[in-house]
Amino acid sequence: EEAIFLRKKITLLRAFSLLIGSMVGSGIFISPKGVLRNSGSVGFSLVVWFSCGLLSMFGALCYAELGTRITKSGGHYIYILETLGPLPSFLFLWAEFFAIRPANSAVVSLAFGRYMLEPFFSPCPAPVPAVKLVSLLGYYMVLTLNSWSVTWSARLQTALSVVKLLALALIIVPGMMLLAQGHTENFQDAFDRQSLVLDKLPLAFYAGMFAYSGWFQTSFVREELVKPERNIPLAVIVSVITVIVGYMLTNVSYYTVLGTQDVLASPAVAVSFVQRAFKSLISVVPVLVALSCFGTMNGGIFTFSRTLFVASREGQWPPLFSMIHIRRHTPLPAVMLMFPLVTAMVCIGDIYHLLNFFSFSRWLFIGLATLGLIVHRHRHPELHSPFKVPLFVPVSFTIICLFTVAMSFYSDPVSISIGCTMVLSGFPVYYLIIHRQMSDRCRNLFCKYLPSFFSTLSDYLTHKLQLLLEVVQQEIKTY
Repeated sequence: EEAIFLRKKITLLRAFSLLIGSMVGSGIFISPKGVLRNSGSVGFSLVVWFSCGLLSMFGALCYAELGTRITKSGGHYIYILETLGPLPSFLFLWAEFFAIRPANSAVVSLAFGRYMLEPFFSPCPAPVPAVKLVSLLGYYMVLTLNSWSVTWSARLQTALSVVKLLALALIIVPGMMLLAQGHTENFQDAFDRQSLVLDKLPLAFYAGMFAYSGWFQTSFVREELVKPERNIPLAVIVSVITVIVGYMLTNVSYYTVLGTQDVLASPAVAVSFVQRAFKSLISVVPVLVALSCFGTMNGGIFTFSRTLFVASREGQWPPLFSMIHIRRHTPLPAVMLMFPLVTAMVCIGDIYHLLNFFSFSRWLFIGLATLGLIVHRHRHPELHSPFKVPLFVPVSFTIICLFTVAMSFYSDPVSISIGCTMVLSGFPVYYLIIHRQMSDRCRNLFCKYLPSFFSTLSDYLTHKLQLLLEVVQQEIKTY
């Protein structure tokens, strides 16, 4: 007989774990290759890593202020809606659902599958069908857990955050020991300008910012946070500083043990590092890395389902997805909605193309959200905020985000054009369905047949998975 709503179950420790668990994931274990390839040298890649950390801190501080000004959950979506209006917020929702979030989840789950299988096939590369199958199994496990219990999802995130920090420590410690012994040969000519290509730098920043992405996760669960005015800024500042220090030390360790060619040639940088530096842990570190990716998948599903939940509540998404399970208090329809798209992207995608594909849209809308903070301050000077950052922080962060997005058209025009087209395709949908007042009959048809569509798509993808399993079995027999 009591009201059904999302409960306040996210304490300060769980908020800190959510941020650490979302930031420290696949990025630090796969992005060093992308950062180095597009920055050109060891020195410039370290500068990119530190710059990405500083930029993430600026963005996290902006979102902490937005989280204290706007009391709704939903992250980027609700901030853009409340500050810039319904059209840009719907375009974000459209791009997030069809491009950003499934591509991001596919990247993380593919990294999970690759590191999970690496010890079993080393020194040979793991078969691609097997990697994709294990990736999907891991994603489906997280999906099931988030459908079952908010509490257990949060507890898992806390436990996996400890595992993530342990995985970083196992990379940092041997690297620092070798550096202290004088192994600095890989840092000779660290800032080689001949290999620097300026128009590739935005892609280096995309790879670095992907590794840091996750600093905004508390904004998605704002309504479920205990004492949000205090806990959001505190969790954000402590977690981002922790990750910056950890990432810089991890990259220095990578370059102490591996040369630039080793990093660029490695399909899994952390595994190559352990093979060279700490052979006794050759089967341990890849599993820890896979668990880190598992935690990132858990955090991503946990937060994005809240975006769909809030968008449905605001009238920009079918009402079905604002429903909460009556006993488990989980937004079950919103959690399950990403299943078919992520499955499709894992089956057909490649990590680095997917990363460039979704980074354009993500950073465009993050820049718009911090622009919205400036607009909100101007429109509501009377509004008291318990946490406020200097104006130059949102201004500089917005300019850098939008400049990087503009420059990326020169760096990877194909992937960026696809991402841009995905965003622009939301215009006719908005004006045909959201902006115009639909008749009750049309609205009911839209809400009635959308779940049926996804059910049919799910059956189709299940059939494709069975075919994929047969291919994996054949590959195993061949090996």
